[in-house]
Amino acid sequence: MPNVEATLSPTSGSCEERRPDGCGIIIFGASGDLVYRKLLPALYHLYARNLMPEKFYILGFARTDMTDDAFRERAREALVDAHEPDAPETVTKFLSKCMYVSGDYKDPAAYKRLQTKAATCDCDFSEKENKLFYLALPPQLHPSVVSRLSECGLTAEGENASPWARVVFEKPFGHDLNSALELDKHLSSMLDPSQIFRIDHYLGKETVQSILMLRFANIMFEPLWSQRYIDNIQITVAESVGVEHRGGYYESAGCLRDMFQNHMLQMLSLVTMEPPTRFEAEFVQAERVKLLRAIRPWSERTLKDNIVRGQYAAGTVHNEKAVGYHDEANIAKDSATETFVGMKLYIDNWRWQGVPIYMRSGKRLHMRESEVAVTFKRVPHSMFGFASQHEMPANILVMKIQPNEGVDLTIHTKQPGPKTCMASLSLSFKYEEVFGITPPDAYERLLLDCMLGDRTLFLSRKGVEAAWTIVDPILNFWRDHPDKAPLHSYEAGSWGPQASDDLLLRSGHQWRNPPDEHGTHFKSLAKPLIVRK
Repeated sequence: MPNVEATLSPTSGSCEERRPDGCGIIIFGASGDLVYRKLLPALYHLYARNLMPEKFYILGFARTDMTDDAFRERAREALVDAHEPDAPETVTKFLSKCMYVSGDYKDPAAYKRLQTKAATCDCDFSEKENKLFYLALPPQLHPSVVSRLSECGLTAEGENASPWARVVFEKPFGHDLNSALELDKHLSSMLDPSQIFRIDHYLGKETVQSILMLRFANIMFEPLWSQRYIDNIQITVAESVGVEHRGGYYESAGCLRDMFQNHMLQMLSLVTMEPPTRFEAEFVQAERVKLLRAIRPWSERTLKDNIVRGQYAAGTVHNEKAVGYHDEANIAKDSATETFVGMKLYIDNWRWQGVPIYMRSGKRLHMRESEVAVTFKRVPHSMFGFASQHEMPANILVMKIQPNEGVDLTIHTKQPGPKTCMASLSLSFKYEEVFGITPPDAYERLLLDCMLGDRTLFLSRKGVEAAWTIVDPILNFWRDHPDKAPLHSYEAGSWGPQASDDLLLRSGHQWRNPPDEHGTHFKSLAKPLIVRK
């Protein structure tokens, strides 16, 4: 389908980013993959764009024994691997602010060394003494790390939070509802709620943030955004990779905990929540929670009929052979862990009553693609002769999250020629093409917000609890009734098990798979529809 050129017209007012006050960024788990693959490149990007504080430092903490120079060299390698631009002076200045302390996460003496090193860095790099603690660690270590930080006074804040201390927690937030509540109780005994930043990197993605602006800054969409005009909503997060080096974690988590309890439900809440009074953390988080609480509770019938779980078998992905899940490293040969979940749910409120919401996510699927597709209802009556109401494809609004961030809107128009032929046309744009830059990584936005103290794009305690309330019954049903929730096998490189397709076909729908090599989504869009000879 052809594209329509987009023209960028800046709106009035300032959109300049505010630089944070000076601070120290103390990263726990500083020898881990997340730090070198995501956090350090994100912090460097902020520094290169002049968005880091004027005075700051990065202090890594991990069990691995390493000198400051060794940490800097690993950081330099990480920036090279991330294909950073050739700016050696900028890189050198950035690395000069990186330090390191080694120690066990449960050893009080290690925290004394950390405290001493941080105090020295405060004098040399950041007179404000503000501190951002990033816990790039397995969740089971979170309670003990926070306890040790609290015991040595590192999380204490001054009057009116000056200096401030904030702690960033990576998912998962608990293993189930009870463990999440217990974790929150423990953290709340040592930290003020304003100090807790529960990060979900999907909320930092440019297109995910743009969902709110697309809905609430454009008058033509909001009046249509309800059960009156929308037929169904689909959210897909497809990954072509397998579990890779995360086999041990994935075996205990599975797709439902890894993707649905956080990323998928948070995207759903942004697409369907009511308009917040203001774009501030308190109001945005409240509307997200309200939406999650409106999701229809599961019954035994819907748990059985409306949820499909699968596990990938050997196959071919991108013309390369891929092993099955059981043959991945650190995976049990008889594992029943799901690598794919597809589900249908409903939101019981006035806006969305009766609109099916379809969500799916999985490993080793046909391609890497994350998107939200809003399918509108067909016209109530067709005036075009041979084209009946049911022959006319629906209008679809697609918000592409990754890898090609952008927006597509499918409409219908007359195809040029002597005959009256209807053709589907895609009005589309890609952020990179229109704005001339590659959208920043999600961690850049979220790390900057952490330093600024803006919790709008972070999860609240109530939000985590509401998400677990939705996911817990599914996990319990799978555990207690495996005969009613079979684990379907699907070939690596496919779009998941056939049972997932059948789930939608029963309601007269089908998954909107991303375009194939010919650029088509559905066969109905592949050729023009002749409506009058």
